Amino acid sequence: MKNILLPTDFSDNAKNAILFAMEYFKNELCTFYLLNVQKASSYTTDDLMAAPANTSVHQSVLSEAKRKLKTMIEDLKLQYPNQAYSYHAITDYDIFTDAIRQAIASKNIDLIVMGTNGATSASEVVFGSNTLNVIRKIDCPVLAIPQGYHFKKPKIVLFTIDYRDRFITTGIEPLMDTITKYKSSLRILKVKEDETVTVAEFDDKKHMKEFFKGINHTFHSIINVPTALAINSFVQIMDVDMTAMFVKRETFLERFFKGSETSKISYGTRVPLLIMHS
Repeated sequence: MKNILLPTDFSDNAKNAILFAMEYFKNELCTFYLLNVQKASSYTTDDLMAAPANTSVHQSVLSEAKRKLKTMIEDLKLQYPNQAYSYHAITDYDIFTDAIRQAIASKNIDLIVMGTNGATSASEVVFGSNTLNVIRKIDCPVLAIPQGYHFKKPKIVLFTIDYRDRFITTGIEPLMDTITKYKSSLRILKVKEDETVTVAEFDDKKHMKEFFKGINHTFHSIINVPTALAINSFVQIMDVDMTAMFVKRETFLERFFKGSETSKISYGTRVPLLIMHS
């Protein structure tokens, strides 16, 4: 059974990501935890912030969130009556990433599914501010769903490896689960600085051929192109349905956004993006 965390602020984008998750995990045994995090500073003054957590202000904020979550869960049960899904509502009055971290630890979360909008700065245009913070600070796989993207079976998945990184299998389970469930074809993209083929790269390719044996997969490389732009190009050219990559906190993420502001802004997440942690 999978435990899936679905953060929501009740926006259309968050609802869209939740509906994507319902379709994505069809015919699987899943427990969904719908999490709403209220930021105390959005509702209270300094005086009220110092008040006990059982005051009417806190109760009214959280009770409204609980009511919305209850309604959402009831709607999902009606919409997916034949699925082996169970639902739980979580409300928290905390910093967003702290609430996520607590939910992961207490509920043994396997994957976070969330939307990608809400960004204002160019460097966050791909994920959205909350999603990017989760990727940066939380060691849990994230499936980021673009705003307005509707579920379709991931027939082709693009797995990108940055030029400084080695192929690893620790933490790759979410990618393998997708490929196995949907019998997806895998496109492996190596982003390189130059045409040199190192011994490490040769060994990685040999390892991947063995690891992905039995899966329809092909190898590709692109030289001296910002990672985000390279991914965007391959998504369009190869009709990719989902992209996947490992991140190592700030290292890969910083290189992912390296390049011109135009390439950052023009990238956007066109398809669902699976972020894994080594």
